[in-house]
Amino acid sequence: MDTNYTYLVRCADGSLYCGWTNHLEQRIQAHNEGRGAKYTKSRRPVSLVYYEEFATRREAMQRESAIKKLTRKEKLQLVEHQ
Repeated sequence: MDTNYTYLVRCADGSLYCGWTNHLEQRIQAHNEGRGAKYTKSRRPVSLVYYEEFATRREAMQRESAIKKLTRKEKLQLVEHQ
């Protein structure tokens, strides 16, 4: 069974992007190759700054949704306390 991840990357412009995947290293590489997401394509390179592991895809997607609703300050607090 694959592990599912919810993650935050910091883009070259300092912004944060949240997503989910079940192949974390490959997903970060895809972002840096311009294939990860439209948002990160023009903000490369990105660096992984936070992630959480989940047993199911559903949990990872729910956590992604919850993180996207946080303020920037709250997202930065997640990163600082990992």
